[in-house]
Amino acid sequence: MPVPVDRDPAEGSAVMMGWYGGGMGWVGWLAMGLFWLLLIVVIVVLVVRLLPSAKHDVSAQGGAREDAPEDILDRRFARGEIDVDTYREQRAALVQARGTK
Repeated sequence: MPVPVDRDPAEGSAVMMGWYGGGMGWVGWLAMGLFWLLLIVVIVVLVVRLLPSAKHDVSAQGGAREDAPEDILDRRFARGEIDVDTYREQRAALVQARGTK
């Protein structure tokens, strides 16, 4: 079966039907390359922003999570930064301060 061919009157040469003659040209290739590069950058940025990070602990409300004073005191005691007496004194002071509000 013969391939349908049109004659381009300006050039006098045969052009196969459904083809774009000279192709996209350099502008088309540049635009397509920039489009795909931009699309990949957007996807990477969205993935990085949506995944939780070890540096930034974010709460469900979208803000930075603040530790309760008792949690900070417990961690300091667990790391050995303060002794038992200091821990008990500060824990009692926190309980008393919370009770007066």
